[in-house]
Amino acid sequence: MNQRRKQLFTGLRDLKSFFNKNGFLEVVTPPMVQNPGMEVHIHPFKVTKAINDLDTDWYLQTSPEFAMKELLSEGFDKIYNISYCFRDEQESSTHRPQFLMLEWYRAHENYQKIKADCNDLVTNFPGSRFKSVEEVSVEELFLEYCSMNILDFLDTNDLYQKIEKDFPQFGISKELPFEDLFFILFLNLIEPQFKNHPALIVDKYPAPLSALSTINKKDPRVCERFELYLNGIEAANCFNELTDLKIQSSRFEKDALQKKKAYGYTLPKPQVLYGALEKGLPPSAGIAMGVERFLMAMTNEENLFY
Repeated sequence: MNQRRKQLFTGLRDLKSFFNKNGFLEVVTPPMVQNPGMEVHIHPFKVTKAINDLDTDWYLQTSPEFAMKELLSEGFDKIYNISYCFRDEQESSTHRPQFLMLEWYRAHENYQKIKADCNDLVTNFPGSRFKSVEEVSVEELFLEYCSMNILDFLDTNDLYQKIEKDFPQFGISKELPFEDLFFILFLNLIEPQFKNHPALIVDKYPAPLSALSTINKKDPRVCERFELYLNGIEAANCFNELTDLKIQSSRFEKDALQKKKAYGYTLPKPQVLYGALEKGLPPSAGIAMGVERFLMAMTNEENLFY
């Protein structure tokens, strides 16, 4: 028997067992959608017909997020989904254009509850070598590794000037948006340090990176979003879900302009998500996890992509 496939299938069984045991309902969502996701730097595959090579209005999902939020708006509360997703990104040791994604959502819960799920899953998964999960804020990371408080530079021009002055090695352009400026520092100076922290939750991203998450009411400089890193590799991304249609559509309009400017294409409006928000999405939290990345960390296997 192929050992890698056995580890993948056994891992999928154990993941499903974890969520079933904790009262989650497994759901399925269609892989072919009319809007695959609105993130600026995530690129979908468009579906064409084999006969006559005709374009369609469909895309392969980059995430089942919008369809799962539609289910939340219909009264489902604790749900999870394991399905193949598709992203047009360069293949690497930790990414394939086709990969398995696990998403789970909790209605009427704050994202701190998803943190507890992550701690439970990471430390108690069969064969796990992780005894605990550390937690740190983005603010703390920038203070430690960049000697700056990123929350003092939430204006794009202020951050540009700071990088130009203190980090000239990156040769940045003044045309870059806040997100790109942030990740120039984060990916080059901070993320490489995570190899020293086997299991790490990075919380409280700056408000301009809120995406589909809520803004923290006590500190509006940050959003309620965290990412989970295992062995220095990003494994999951969690949002305390934004439920306001007006705010979400405004964010997406800005993202669409950035995508058009950076990559020269636009996507249809996410009507499934908008419909869910209009119907009434309850206060919820959700997370997306790369299954192969998670299982590779659990098994110490270098490649579990099918």
